[in-house]
Amino acid sequence: MTQITVLILTLLVATIAGVALQRRAGKVRATKASENTDSERIELLSGVGVGTAGPTVLHFSADWCGPCAAVRRVVGQVVAELERSPKPPAEVEVDIDEHPRLAKELGVLSLPTTFIFDSPTAEMFRISGVPTSADLRTALVPLSS
Repeated sequence: MTQITVLILTLLVATIAGVALQRRAGKVRATKASENTDSERIELLSGVGVGTAGPTVLHFSADWCGPCAAVRRVVGQVVAELERSPKPPAEVEVDIDEHPRLAKELGVLSLPTTFIFDSPTAEMFRISGVPTSADLRTALVPLSS
């Protein structure tokens, strides 16, 4: 009887944790507005194409990541919609297997993970999972104006 009770409690806790994590997936979360001027971080970001001309959407992916294709479509669609903005956003896709140092520097723990930078030193937003195009657009429009 004790083993069944422990099993039921374990399943309940796992279910609650799974639901909590699922609710966060794909949500655009603002990061601290402070700029990170660490030279290694700036060098790694500049090396993959995060520039100073305007906002950059940086998304980590891998060949073996199924949801990464959905992120690719959403980001491509929103970036294309905003291409006529005063500061159009750039899109940078990084293979996590080819850039593990950058992934570690940015704290990427799972795929897909997407970042929105206003410059190589200013991380504005972080998204774990597949964002909706509306949420991504809402985050990018103020940076693109």
